[in-house]
Formats: sequence, C-alpha cells, structure tokens
Amino acid sequence: MVALKRWFHRVVLARRWLTFVVMVASFLAFGVGTLNLFLLVRANGTFLLENGWMAVMDGGLGQAAGLLANAFVAMLAYLVFKACEYRLVHWLGDKE
Repeated sequence: MVALKRWFHRVVLARRWLTFVVMVASFLAFGVGTLNLFLLVRANGTFLLENGWMAVMDGGLGQAAGLLANAFVAMLAYLVFKACEYRLVHWLGDKE
C-alpha cells in the first residue's frame, strides 16, 4: 500500500495536468458508481426481507455483495478525487 501511495505522489500528483485529468476521471467514476446506489440497496433489502430464504436462493445476497463492492469502488474514486482536489487547491491558493 505504501508503494502505491509513493507511485501516486510521484506520477500523478507531481504533474498538475495529470492531477486534473485523474480528478475528472475519478469524479465521473464516483458519479457513475453512486448513481441509484441508494435505491438499489433499498430495493435489495426489501426483496431479502419480504422473501426470506427464497430471495437468498435467487441470488439476493450475491446482489447485495455486488452493491457493497460497488460502494467501496465509488468511495475509492471519491478519495482519489479529494486527494487531487487538495493538491490543486493548495497549488492554486498558496503563495510562492
């Protein structure tokens, strides 16, 4: 994990233009990853609660795991966005 952080600092955050490109890409990934996520999680929970074991047999738990993985990927995209935003805001706002 430390090596990934070093690589991210050395390759992405060291170049302002690449930082901006990665920030836009992560913003889009977060938006797509969270689109209707709440509604899908609620619908999956309702399906599992109303149908019980039959819902589990029909793949309700697998779908819930997929939605949870989608939420983790969306949160990772958000963290990358915030790191890029922090770098660019401090570059723009700090006196040199």
